[in-house]
Amino acid sequence: MARRPLVMGNWKLNGSKAFTKELIEGLKRELDGVTGCDVAIAPPVMYLAEAEAALASCGCDCTTKKVIALGAQNVDVNVSGAFTGDISTAMLKDFGAKYIIIGHSERRTYHKESDEFIAKKFAALKDAGLVPVLCIGETEAENEAGQTEAVCARQLDAVLSTLGAEAFNGAVIAYEPVWAIGTGKSATPAQAQAVHAFIRGHIAKHSQAVADQVIIQYGGSVNDANAAELFTQPDIDGALVGGASLKAPAFAVIVKAAEKAKA
Repeated sequence: MARRPLVMGNWKLNGSKAFTKELIEGLKRELDGVTGCDVAIAPPVMYLAEAEAALASCGCDCTTKKVIALGAQNVDVNVSGAFTGDISTAMLKDFGAKYIIIGHSERRTYHKESDEFIAKKFAALKDAGLVPVLCIGETEAENEAGQTEAVCARQLDAVLSTLGAEAFNGAVIAYEPVWAIGTGKSATPAQAQAVHAFIRGHIAKHSQAVADQVIIQYGGSVNDANAAELFTQPDIDGALVGGASLKAPAFAVIVKAAEKAKA
């Protein structure tokens, strides 16, 4: 069975109540009729309620089509208790969130999240029936030192060694070269494909069946100009989109490019 592409928008630290409603209304209009690509958005957790409401109804004839799934940008490993400022899987489920981003380079860098801690988040999401979107990738220095594969393998192994390959059934991996995030730089389609093929091959060492079905997104400065060529690559199953996800027309172009390339 062919893998179904997924394009997910990571809004990062952007937005407001009004912006959330307006952007979702625009996305639903732009994406009306899309059937060959899964779509998700991850607004700031403060706006999950506004996003949930806007996705439920936007006043147009696409209301019942449920084109867009709701996601979130982070989760904690604890379900409840004295953990000030944290967000549990139960809370995210209460708002209908499905796809949860973990291991993003900005969390690894600014909040010093380790591979082991991220693996615990992965386990918490799986236990809760949510979909982990596990971000992995190398810095510019690691890339220049030829360590791309070693870094990706290490970050994958944190999950593989504790949960096994089967944990990746129904999960998503997002390869995000750190040097390409928010810089305007992007790996060439051939470069991105090579890393995606390595990631799939690394999982295949543990289970070919799991490797064949796992969704691997590209997450390095994807935009409406480079998306089509990226998606023609056999191991690139969609994208984790940053800045371009904040504009409905640009995001829609990326989604439709994935749908066309993987048809």
